[in-house]
Amino acid sequence: MKEGRLVSNYIQFVTNHPWWILLFIVIVVSAMAGGIGNLGFKNDYRVYFGQENPQLKAFEEIQNTYNESDAVMFVLQPENGKVFSQQTLQAIHQLTEKSWKIPYSSRVDSVTNFQYTEAEEDDLIVTDLVVDPIVSAEEIEKIKQVALHEPFLVNKLVSVKADVAGVNVVLQMPGDDPGEVTEVATAARALVSEIEVAYPGMKVYLTGMAMMSNAFSESAINDNKLLVPLMYLCVIVVLLISLRSFSATIAVVLLIIFSIISALGIAGWLGWFLTPTSAISPTIILTMAVADCVHILVTQLHNMRIGHEKRQAIRESLRVNFQPILLTSLTTAIGFLSMNFSDAPPFRDLGNIVAIGVVLAWLFSITFLPALMVVLPVKVKIQDEMENTIMLRLANWVVKFRKPLLIVNGIIALIMMTFVPQNQLNDEFVKYFDESTEFRQGTDFLNNNMGGIYTIELSIHADESGGINEPVFLNEVQNLVDWLLSQPEVIQADTVTNIFKRLNKNMHADNERWYQLPETRELAAQYLLLYEMSLPYGLDLNDQINIDKSGIRVTASLKSLSSNQMLALEQRIKQWIELNSQYKIELASPILMFSHIGSRNIIRMVLGSILALVVISFLLILAFKSIKLGLISLVPNLVPAGIAFGVWGVISGQIGLGLSVVTGMTLGIVVDDTVHFISKYQRARKEKGMSSEDAVRYAFSTVGVALWITSIVLVSGFMVLSLSHFTMNAEMGLMTAITIAVALFLDLLFLPPLLMSLDKKQ
Repeated sequence: MKEGRLVSNYIQFVTNHPWWILLFIVIVVSAMAGGIGNLGFKNDYRVYFGQENPQLKAFEEIQNTYNESDAVMFVLQPENGKVFSQQTLQAIHQLTEKSWKIPYSSRVDSVTNFQYTEAEEDDLIVTDLVVDPIVSAEEIEKIKQVALHEPFLVNKLVSVKADVAGVNVVLQMPGDDPGEVTEVATAARALVSEIEVAYPGMKVYLTGMAMMSNAFSESAINDNKLLVPLMYLCVIVVLLISLRSFSATIAVVLLIIFSIISALGIAGWLGWFLTPTSAISPTIILTMAVADCVHILVTQLHNMRIGHEKRQAIRESLRVNFQPILLTSLTTAIGFLSMNFSDAPPFRDLGNIVAIGVVLAWLFSITFLPALMVVLPVKVKIQDEMENTIMLRLANWVVKFRKPLLIVNGIIALIMMTFVPQNQLNDEFVKYFDESTEFRQGTDFLNNNMGGIYTIELSIHADESGGINEPVFLNEVQNLVDWLLSQPEVIQADTVTNIFKRLNKNMHADNERWYQLPETRELAAQYLLLYEMSLPYGLDLNDQINIDKSGIRVTASLKSLSSNQMLALEQRIKQWIELNSQYKIELASPILMFSHIGSRNIIRMVLGSILALVVISFLLILAFKSIKLGLISLVPNLVPAGIAFGVWGVISGQIGLGLSVVTGMTLGIVVDDTVHFISKYQRARKEKGMSSEDAVRYAFSTVGVALWITSIVLVSGFMVLSLSHFTMNAEMGLMTAITIAVALFLDLLFLPPLLMSLDKKQ
């Protein structure tokens, strides 16, 4: 009684002092929105890994020991299919020279500047393989033979068929400013345009980890430019059609804007930053903010249509909806907060920002919205409360066929959930972007024609400074390289042992019989010193050998692998190391990082979802003051995710990083419809003394329209998100839309029969 009196007094205050409420909300929103200026953006793929992530730490250690491996890769496809022609070599030579001017460029490798070695009597000559591309056909043939027999070049900078070539630009970016990647991408694109104009028929693709980071950034920007306006259009159209009130639609749009800018502002004040994943938070907040508004407005407009005065209609709407929208906002926020269990920081940020937005949307729904509706003019047509609406006809149909509906829907749910095991955890980070993106096109072309962007790096540690010159150590490194090359997933493996063998051959009059590792430590050290002294600036061996010459890096280029295939390869490599190596060997790479995070993330999100379910169940039992109703509500809350994953098992079967958070995220969303339906059902049973059948009819007639509207808006919002070129977000949006659609179906055709079957007491 006391709580009811407090709510009643609050409602009276809001509706009696609308201008004061509106002024206060505008001031508060302005203060919160001021933090948007502090909101940064990070587009480095490393943001998906926490500082304690073991694979990230291993990768960073290798990067800090040797040169960075983040790069821009130009992939050239000559029209005539011949890399070794004057025109193509000239294009590669020009692109190589100009690539040194790309911002943060620290090293450029290509066929033309490959450091070719040969002996002249007692001297070692080290020079570019192509000093001048304007040479005779005989010279070009010699260059071709050298290139196609050089392990460093084949399937790395030139294809086996000699029809595709690459120019790899290694970058040393400070990493403090997301604009660095944009700056690099802009310069790279300008070079592509320049080369393609200068050499008609030449097609140049762009790929590399730097371009992937840029693709993250551009996907987020493009999504917000396209998807947010499209979502606003969907919301406005749906609200105008369903509410039939211009004033109500304007009020909802303003509330959405306030919720989004306030949530982003708070994130800015807290020092957070946006990522390609958390950047979709405005679209999700936009979608979620509509739900509370619709329930309040539908009830208000319904009350006005049956003859209530506007202020009285608003008060009655707030009274009957106050508890349900509080409960649904709490459960939705809890669902999104469960994303804090994610192993990927961007998903944690997304969950937190949306949870803040959901809570703010609820606050604005019980303050700003009713105050604004008091002030705005609202016109409705008077009609009979018990008019024969579509919802009432649907309710009668459900009551009449309640037993068949319960049985058939139960069977359908069980059948669909049997397909859940068809899903397997699998991810390919290249496929985070759809085929329309520049990075995806360039990477797919590279994978299909030469070595891929997927690599694995191994750091082999000798026992002492200078220990890499020991023949035993070099032979073990070579054994590892040979074993790697025998694996079906490995396209190319490169390390300094190839240089040692080439130098040994050079110093024995280029006799092929001496293409082998030096037999003594002293000889290896002399070769290495002689070679390093002859190298030009920027093409040293720091990318393969550490400073004190106690470690060597081996880089293996891989085919396009799924996360499961990558983890299987990693396991085989570790087994080989355990059985065959006496040295410490570390392995890491971006693909390894993404492969591990997917499997860890789904386990952690299951734990998060279970905890969210426990908390939500407790809240529902507490709110309904009924263990029976609380437990009944769990069925239509849990089954939709099971059916949705069953559907996904049929249409795709691949669960990646984006889909691993869907269960926790949707758990809080699908509760909304259940709460509103059961709340109205319980009100009819307790306040109006209706039978379970009549209570179902009452729930349909009072909340059915609102459920349809909110579900259409939610499904539309997440379907719009599925249009994203960033497939992680697109799949998450599509799966969430499927889950919400299934939840609406169950709430209208399965929950009512379940209530009538289990709640027969009059």
